[in-house]
Amino acid sequence: MRLAKWTVLMSTAVWVPYAVAQEAGDAVPQETFTGKVLISGLEGPWEVTWGPDDMLWVTERAGKRVTRIDPMTGEKQDALTIDDVLVDKQHQGLLGMALHPDLLKSSNNYVYLAYTYDATPGDSNDQDDPRAKVVRYTYDDKSHTLGEPLELIAGIPAGNDHNGGRLKIGPDGMLYYTLGEHGANQFGNYCKPIDAQKLPTQVEVDGKDWSAYKGKALRMALDGSIPADNPEISGVRSHIFTYGHRNPQGIVFGPDGTLYQVEHGANADDEVNVLTAGANYGWPYVAGYRDDQSYAYYNWSAAPDCAQLTWTNLTDPAVVPKSVPRQAETDWKETFTEPLKTLFTVPNGYDFEDKACGDLFFICRPSVAPSSVDYYPMDGAIPGWGGSLLATTLKNGAVYRFKLTADGKGIRDIDQVFDTVNRYRDLAIGPDNKTFYIATDAGGIARDATGGATDKMDHPGSILVFSYASDGTGQ
Repeated sequence: MRLAKWTVLMSTAVWVPYAVAQEAGDAVPQETFTGKVLISGLEGPWEVTWGPDDMLWVTERAGKRVTRIDPMTGEKQDALTIDDVLVDKQHQGLLGMALHPDLLKSSNNYVYLAYTYDATPGDSNDQDDPRAKVVRYTYDDKSHTLGEPLELIAGIPAGNDHNGGRLKIGPDGMLYYTLGEHGANQFGNYCKPIDAQKLPTQVEVDGKDWSAYKGKALRMALDGSIPADNPEISGVRSHIFTYGHRNPQGIVFGPDGTLYQVEHGANADDEVNVLTAGANYGWPYVAGYRDDQSYAYYNWSAAPDCAQLTWTNLTDPAVVPKSVPRQAETDWKETFTEPLKTLFTVPNGYDFEDKACGDLFFICRPSVAPSSVDYYPMDGAIPGWGGSLLATTLKNGAVYRFKLTADGKGIRDIDQVFDTVNRYRDLAIGPDNKTFYIATDAGGIARDATGGATDKMDHPGSILVFSYASDGTGQ
């Protein structure tokens, strides 16, 4: 259900009260947040991070640039434009960014970026060969620009869908990088096999053939090399930290080093996971829990007549062609790690063609497309929020707050906050722990204020600001 929608007078940047959904016992009372637009007109803001210079650092996916934005005025400064970034409608471009923990504190003025590129530019067949790379740049704090690129890893397979793309430096000093499975087995890629369970051979690793890295979370040293303590999976040590992922778009470390992740489901069962070295997370054989509820793996790519079939993302045996192999979740016997929580598991017989969304009925499905995750600290300023995960969502235009159990290994309850008619791509928490900066997609489809679907976003390509104030004034 959609909640009260906030409004902003753009010309005067007036702050207005915003009501928070109360779905848990310790939710913040109504009308304790205010909201405004800090800046608009960004070309697909994808990552927003609070920097040590008290500026917001933003990657613009389609703009191919890193920008620094003053959180008080919205003034924007370009730090870098990367001409060879390959951009498509939604999934390719300049994606993740990680700031070195010692940025502006020592000589390690490094910023790490992940982006897609064409591995065969100028090829006579005029077809892109999309790949991904991670590059380290050095920040010049006098000119406020990034330069001296150092390529850490390149040639990672990329696609026109589900590229993952989040970067995070862990407390162990390693760089973590999420990769999706390129939307295989669906839409225009429905005859392509899902490789989320495929693992590299030693020959491939030795030859720097990263083709098996689809649907994985990687862990690398800050020079791009494979750490000696990375997990050995099926006898091979590579960059792979975990596998069996669909589209992992958010990772964050808790204060004790626990690595949390959010991941896109299909029709249902978006996941909140804890990632542990060498673990398998089940995709495509399992979505969410291994419960045989409203999901079975239909392997379209294995159908002998796949190219002649009309694809559907429904999992009703009466709708899917008989030549498409079907496998129930419980038919897969491998060991895997179940999620802490799903958004949302539904029973068999659920109607996935909700008429409220018309022809865009997929927007009304139980999945909400979590696109990033942050950790709200135990000593934060908002009562009841300490020790929570905050996940932005694309379909639902909202932030989900997951209250963790005391040990951080479970989820106690959920709140849904900051609802607007937008696609939320990423979130940064200000140092006061009561101000939240949310990057919105420049376009796309989301739920509207009535619970239907729309392609008209309220604040496309923007950074929105929500601020906590117990008296509701924004002060």
